[in-house]
Amino acid sequence: METQSLTAPDTDLETCSLKRDEKLQEALWEVFTSECTYFLDQLLVMQEVFLKTLKYLQSRGCLVDVDYRRLFGNLDELYHFNDVESCSVLVRALFQEDVCQTHQMYCLNYSTGIHYLETLKTREDFGIFLKWGEQNKLCKRLHLSDLLVSPLQRFTRYPLLLKNIWKRSTDQGEKLTVHTIIEHVDKSICDLEGKVKWLESFQKIQQLQEMIVWPPIWERNKNVFVPEVSLHTLKDSTKEGFFTSPNRQLLHEGKLGLTGNNKILDVYLVLFDDFLLITKIKRIKKVINYCTDVSKHTPKLDGMICAVFDQPIPLNRLLLKNIDSFYANSCGLHYAFIVIHQNRYHQSIGMFTLQAQSEANKVKYTQEKNLTSFHFSVSCEAL
Repeated sequence: METQSLTAPDTDLETCSLKRDEKLQEALWEVFTSECTYFLDQLLVMQEVFLKTLKYLQSRGCLVDVDYRRLFGNLDELYHFNDVESCSVLVRALFQEDVCQTHQMYCLNYSTGIHYLETLKTREDFGIFLKWGEQNKLCKRLHLSDLLVSPLQRFTRYPLLLKNIWKRSTDQGEKLTVHTIIEHVDKSICDLEGKVKWLESFQKIQQLQEMIVWPPIWERNKNVFVPEVSLHTLKDSTKEGFFTSPNRQLLHEGKLGLTGNNKILDVYLVLFDDFLLITKIKRIKKVINYCTDVSKHTPKLDGMICAVFDQPIPLNRLLLKNIDSFYANSCGLHYAFIVIHQNRYHQSIGMFTLQAQSEANKVKYTQEKNLTSFHFSVSCEAL
C-alpha cells in the first residue's frame, strides 16, 4: 500500500510533465508548419513564378526597364531557407538579428514596391506578364499585390507564435532565450509601426477605389448635352490611382443622408486630408457600419458600389455650416450640417445638406481639427 501511495504522485507528475512537453512541441510545430506554408505558398511563388521569370525575360530583351529590386525588394534574401535538425533550432535560426533585419528591410521597401506595381500595371507589356503570372496554378488565385504583402503580415505574426512557445516552456533557460527573442522581434516591429499604419490606410484606400465608380459628366449633370456621335470620343474616365497618392491620407468615411426636396438620399462620404468626396450608394449586399473611425473600425464594404455624386471638394474650397439642433429639429432634420463648395473666386458652386446618424458621428466630419489637417483651412459657422 505504501509503495502504491508513493508511486501515484510520481505518475501524476510524469503525466503532467508529458502534457506540458506535448503542448510545447505543438507550439514549436505550429511555428515550423506555418513557416513552411509561408515559404511554399508565398515566397516560393514570388521567387519562381514572378521574379525568376522577370529576370529571364529581361535577359531576352523584354521588360528591361523594369526595376525588379524596386518591385520585390530583398526577396532573394527572404527566399534563403536553411534546413534544420529540429523545431527548437528553427526558432533560434528564424529570429537571429540579421534575419529580423532582412524582414525589416523588405517591409521598409514594401510601400515603394506596391506603388511601383501600380505604375507598372498601366503598361501593356507588364500587364501581359502580370496576368500570365497570376493565372499560374501556384498562385492559387492570389494577385501579386497579395503575395508582396505576405512577408510583412508574417513578420507581424511572429510575436504571437513566440509568446505561445514561451507560455508552454518549463525550462527557465529556454524561457529566457525565447523572451529575449520576443523583445528583439517586438522592437523590430515597433520600428515599422508607422509603415504598418500606412499599409492599413493604403489597403483601405484601394478598397474604396474598387467600390467607387465615376459616371460620365453628362450622367452626373443632366444639363450637359453631348451629341450622340461624340460620346465615344468624350468618354469620361478617372485618372487611375486617383485615390492612391503616396502623400494622401484617409481621415474618415461612412454613410450619411443627403437631404433633397422630397427625400433623403443615402450617400457615402469619404474624407481625405485634402478633399471631401460625396458618393451615392447604388448597391449593398451586406450591412454597413455607419461612419466609423478608420483607425479603430473598418466598415463592411463588401458588395457595395457607389457612384460619385459630385466632383471632389478640396478642403481649402470647402465651407462648413453647422445647423443648431433646435432649428434642425423644427425642420425635421437630425444631426445636420451643410457643406458648401466654393470656387477660387469664393462663389458657391455646390451645396449639400447632410444628416449624420448621431451627434458623435456628425462631430467626426465637422471638427475643425479634422478638416484643417495638413494646413487646409475650413471655416465653421453656425446658422
